[in-house]
Amino acid sequence: MDEINQIKNFANQTLVPIVKDDGLSFILDYIKENNVKLILEIGTAIGYSSIKFAQVNPDVRVYTIEFDIDRYQQAVKNVNDCNLGEQITVFLGDAMAFDFDDKFDMIFIDGPKAQYINFFEKFKNNLSPNGVFISDNLSFHGMVEDLSLTHNYSTIKLVKKIRKYIEFLKQNTEFETTFYSIGDGVSVSKKT
Repeated sequence: MDEINQIKNFANQTLVPIVKDDGLSFILDYIKENNVKLILEIGTAIGYSSIKFAQVNPDVRVYTIEFDIDRYQQAVKNVNDCNLGEQITVFLGDAMAFDFDDKFDMIFIDGPKAQYINFFEKFKNNLSPNGVFISDNLSFHGMVEDLSLTHNYSTIKLVKKIRKYIEFLKQNTEFETTFYSIGDGVSVSKKT
């Protein structure tokens, strides 16, 4: 368990974004309560959430995709340091370039915010019959609800894309989405 605390501390010190504690607790409970076995994670960062998912149960398998080479290498190291190489496969590249035949019990969207709709559309056919999408950062530090919290042009553009994704989820008739104001804003989308 000491390794996971070191990973979390490293993330905080180097400003690598990782899932907030209460959002993570919610997802870990979901994995336990719904007997989730196969997970696709879009946005590995340094492997923190993948490791936490895999630690729920030795039967859990995680495929996780990271675009940034440095974060990818750190994630692989962290996974190996936690002796979870059998449970977690870390892929390097753009998630939009990957195709899987697998059916996932959970797809965790936590990668580039501007691509959330594209990720959802691309991987929706990879969900198992009772599978869900869980999306993180839908509040984006409160800015989605209150745009006056930032005056940075690129952040404003990003927040508008997150708002567009939330609207996409609300209007999507294929999936029913529940929104939770925990962590940095989490949603769970199930096929209707």
